[in-house]
This record gives sequence, C-alpha cells and structure tokens, in this order.
Amino acid sequence: MKNLELSQIFSQMSEFLEMKEDGFRARAYSRVARVLDSLERDIGDIYREGGAKALKEIPSVGQGIAEKMEEYLKTGKIKEYQKLKKESPVDVEALTKVEGIGPKKIKTLYQKLGVRNLKDLEKVARVGEIAALEGFGAKSEKNILQAIAFAKTSKGRFLLGAILPVVREVVGGLEKLPEVGQISAAGSVRRMKETVGDVDLLATSSQPDKVMEHFVSLPGIVKVWAKGPTKSSVRFKGGFDCDLRVVKRVSFGAALQYFTGNKEHNILLRRLAIKKGLKLNEYGVYKRKTRIAGRTEKEVYQAIGLPYIEPELRTNTGEIEAGLKNELPKIIGYDDIKGETQCHTDWSDGTETIEAMAKAAKKMDYQYIVITDHAGFLKIANGLDEKRLLRQMREIDKIGKEISGIKILKGCEVDIKMDGGLAIKDEVLAKLDVVVAGVHSGFKMSKTDMTKRLLRAIENPNVDIIAHPTGRIIQKREGYFFDFGKIFQAAKRNKTALEINAYFNRLDLRDIDIRQVIAAGAKLTIGTDAHNPQGLKMMELGIAQARRGWATPKDILNAGTVKDFLNFFEK
Repeated sequence: MKNLELSQIFSQMSEFLEMKEDGFRARAYSRVARVLDSLERDIGDIYREGGAKALKEIPSVGQGIAEKMEEYLKTGKIKEYQKLKKESPVDVEALTKVEGIGPKKIKTLYQKLGVRNLKDLEKVARVGEIAALEGFGAKSEKNILQAIAFAKTSKGRFLLGAILPVVREVVGGLEKLPEVGQISAAGSVRRMKETVGDVDLLATSSQPDKVMEHFVSLPGIVKVWAKGPTKSSVRFKGGFDCDLRVVKRVSFGAALQYFTGNKEHNILLRRLAIKKGLKLNEYGVYKRKTRIAGRTEKEVYQAIGLPYIEPELRTNTGEIEAGLKNELPKIIGYDDIKGETQCHTDWSDGTETIEAMAKAAKKMDYQYIVITDHAGFLKIANGLDEKRLLRQMREIDKIGKEISGIKILKGCEVDIKMDGGLAIKDEVLAKLDVVVAGVHSGFKMSKTDMTKRLLRAIENPNVDIIAHPTGRIIQKREGYFFDFGKIFQAAKRNKTALEINAYFNRLDLRDIDIRQVIAAGAKLTIGTDAHNPQGLKMMELGIAQARRGWATPKDILNAGTVKDFLNFFEK
C-alpha cells in the first residue's frame, strides 16, 4: 500500500519540479515512481527489515530519495512535497491526466490563460483561446478537448496493476487471522479487469464480528462508510473503496461466483438455472427448497450443467454458450511463459544493467530474455543509434557467455517512422535475434495512413514483433486508429507477432483485440516492457490480458521454448 502512495507522491513531485525547470530532479523522481509501481515487496517491509540502507538498494533510490521515503514511512508526510504542492497555483495531478498536457504546457497555460484546473482548461479550449497560443494551435486545441472527454470516462477507476498489490496485502493480512476460514478477492479484481472501481472481498468465519473489527482498523483506511455484523465498507488512502462480506462456509462458492460477476454473466447463469427448474443466488443452487450446491464455484457451475468457467472469461461474450458445447478453450496459465520478449536496460531508458535483467529473468525460471532497448530517434528514451546498437550486441554476447542457465537474445525496440520505415538500417537489424518495432510518434494520423504505416513495418522481413500495437495508455490516451482486419491478416501472412504489452498502464492489446488476432490466425507475444528487474513481474498482468482474450499457450509464442520461439521468425 505504501508503494502506491509513494509512487503517486513522487510522480507529482516530478511534475512540480518539471514546471520549475528542474529537469534532473524531475527525472529522478519519475524513475523512482516507475520502480515503485513494479516493486514486488512492500516498501514498509523493506524499511522495517533493513532501515534506510535497504531503501538505497532499491533501483534508482539515492540518499535524498531514501530520506524522503523514510520521512514518509515515519510521519506519513514529505515536507518538500507539501511545500511544492502549496507553492503550485494549479491542479497538476488533474491536468497531467489529459493526454498531450505535460508540466511545461501546464505552466504556459497558467501564465497565459490563468488555467488552474480541468474546468478552466475545458473552458478556454471551448472558446478557442488555446489555439492562439504559441506552441499549441487549432489542432492541439481539438486534441485537448478530445483528451478531456476521454479523461472524464475513467474517473473513479484505478489501474489493476496499482490496486492488485494493495488488495493482496489486505487479503494476506486478513488470511492470517485465526477467525478467518476462506478469503478471496471478488469482482473486477478477480476477473483481472484492466481497471477497477470498488474492491470486493469475501470471507468465511464463525466469528465475523472480530473479523470486521480488524478490517475497519487496518492501516491506510481514511473513512469507514459502514460497519455491520457481516459486511463493512471502507475507503483506503489511495482513494478506492473496499467492501468485506462474511458468508457461511456452505455458501462460499455460490457467493464467490455471484460477487465475482460480471453482471451480464450472472444473469445468463440464472436464466440457465431457471430453465433447469433450479434457483441460483449468492447462497447456493436450490432445487425447490433444497440446496444442492454452493460450497465451491465448481459445483455451482456443474449443478446448472456447465464446466468451471475461469473468472477472466466471465464477461458474457460467448463463454456460457461455449461451455454448454464443451468448447471452452484451455486458456494460458500464469506459469506457462518461458521467456521475456521486451525489456529495457541502462543502455537506453532502463535503470539496470543487461546482466541484472538477465539474472532477474533467470530467477523467474525463464529460458530466455530478449534485450530490447529503444533504438532510433526517441531522444527522451535515450534511443540507440546503429553504432551503439552494434556495441550492445557485442556486450550481450560477452555477458551471455558469463551467465549460465538463461539465453540472452539480442534485440531492440526500433521506432517506426511516419512512412512505415524503420529508424535503424536494415543491415544492422538483420544482425539481431529479435526485432520489436513500435509506433512512438504521430499518433493522430488518419486510419488509412496509420494502416499503411503499420503494414509497411510488418512487411519488413527484419521485423518480428509489433510492440503495443494500438499505442493506448489506459486513462491517458486512446489508441490510434487503423484497419484491424488488414493488420492482423498481414501479421499472419508475414509471420510477424503482435505484442500483448503487460506494462500496467498499457495492457495493449485489449482482450477484444486478442480474440480478433487469434481468429485471424496470427500469433502473439507477451512482453512486460520492463525498465527494471521488478518490472518483469508485470508478466502476470499480460497473461491475465491474454486469458481474458481466450488465448491458449499455442497462441503465445513465448509460451514455447527458445528454439520454437526463434524458429517461428525464420522468414
């Protein structure tokens, strides 16, 4: 929970410092926020075990930032953050959620037009005042209005990758109570949906009053909405609400199924039960007044004539019909991935060495890792040119001989230019084991032009994987538009894989896109886009995305061996 809180604080500090044109410190805080987003262990536990010294061992954490972490863990505040927030005349947190609006533009908008918040921004954009500003223009103004509308749609929802560690911390704490029997997250968290509204927890206990007393007293709670004998609702410091329900052991399976949802899935289940002369609710499956199932979800589904349906599939998108025909796919499991296909090191914008990333992947029992540092014109990511890329290839070969038990593959994430060409020469790309190509600019192209751009990249014989294919950033930026059918067919034809980017604010492709890729007969990879060893753990989010898209291990190239993975790209 502290990881989420500190990540949000350091992100905002970075933005405040960027407005003050203190770029060096801004980048330092931004890097630490990114590390905290993917840090597997709770920062509080790290500090309790090793003090300030242990904090400084976290990637990108120096003396000054470690002191601020310690200050927050001891007092719940960071004086410098409070000072920066007080000095700022604008709502930086709200304004930076608008795609295309960074700290420098916020500063200009405030100085020239007095924009302090989202309401002010929308007002000046609607009357055409932004278009007249130097560095903006009519097109920029139009994009801002579209981005504001998009930002409004995500209000009140939280990224799964940010919420999941907090939920697991809460569940893990409650699980240790002697009064708790079974416990599980439910709702959209259990379905591993990209974003989460409220968090639902379900437990069994013979002493629910003691469980509730402990729950409403958890650290990090800022408001208790309700406290009852079997249900309580609270709000955590991160801004999200959490409900805990205690049910009888005999009904746990039925309640877990009911509160996992989704709503449309549950409606169809109840209709199916009625057709069979049964009644289904959160207490069980009943034949007249006799409960015939309810202890486990599996027996609930069996009672109404269905196989067990994985939580990620419960979206009323054909899973019940497929279950009735015994045609549900055996979707990819969370332990099926054998290699990492996209990650960054300190050669571009990552924080750790090639060796550190490889060793971290080895600890995850991966057979291989593809090093894909940025290559091309993306200056903000310290992109490699041909000379540096060739030098890195030699370094990877050298490190590969020193580390046993894992294959380190030479790769890059090359920029796709506006015309579909690549920012690195073909003769250099041909020397790599794997080439990942991505769109990092020109997101507002027409659907026709973007389709042509992607087609040209896919048809390049050196390109193996298209990174984050739609370019979306969840709650920040819509994906760009292209002809999905044409692109997916071209990917199949050219043996070019499409990536499921597992980074927590991308999760790109979406589940509905993944189903289209599979239907087209093209292949997928899952890559974390990790910029530090902790980021490799985001693979779970990418696998969840693949599961929600009905992907099997055969659809995901890096669910296969390194030999099979490389053989696919022989063109």
